[in-house]
Amino acid sequence: MAQHVTVNIDGVFIRAPKGNSVLDAALDYGICIPHLCRVPYIQDTGACRLCIVEHIVKGRSKVTTSCTLLVADGMEIISNSEKIRKLRRNIAELLVTEAPNSRAIQDVALRCGVREVRYPFRNNDCVLCGRCIAICTGRFGEKAIGFVGRGKDRRVESPFDLSTTLCRDCGRCIDVCPMAMTPCGGPMNAGEERLCGNCESQMAFAEETPGFCVACDLGEGFQCERAPLS
Repeated sequence: MAQHVTVNIDGVFIRAPKGNSVLDAALDYGICIPHLCRVPYIQDTGACRLCIVEHIVKGRSKVTTSCTLLVADGMEIISNSEKIRKLRRNIAELLVTEAPNSRAIQDVALRCGVREVRYPFRNNDCVLCGRCIAICTGRFGEKAIGFVGRGKDRRVESPFDLSTTLCRDCGRCIDVCPMAMTPCGGPMNAGEERLCGNCESQMAFAEETPGFCVACDLGEGFQCERAPLS
């Protein structure tokens, strides 16, 4: 029988299986913590930083990613403080300026409360979330792709250009890529990038119950397991 621990998330005491992440525990109980890089059933890396929470230890707060933080008995977590919302909103804003031609990223930006964009759009085709790498290495163990380079030169590539020998052509890397789903209005041309905001009406009820999952459609673009079935 699996062991369980009791965790305090936003004042709610939750029993969660030992070894689960704080993100899993929160989502299982309907507490919405936005996330992008997570691939269910594969080890999390915290690459996108959207799922940050405050971990309170001896009265002191530490900001950390909830997907990489394992639950522990008596743990206290704050997932929706003003501090966290501000940090998360800025991360989401940077993501949408980097890749506005992704419905997944447009969705998560709106879910994080982004209503305006203060940074110049870059319109890149990759945000280095690592979802493609996670599904390739974590599910199939092929390691046909990985991160190469550092800093501004960091990118996803096949190691030593060996894609033809390692890749199984399964297409799963494309299935989980947030860039694979274009905005509802179609691709935005260079110089025409914008914050979509077409689904803002879905946020009316969510804003009345901040932090709690209201089964909105905004998770479909990045395969949130709590998104409603279409």
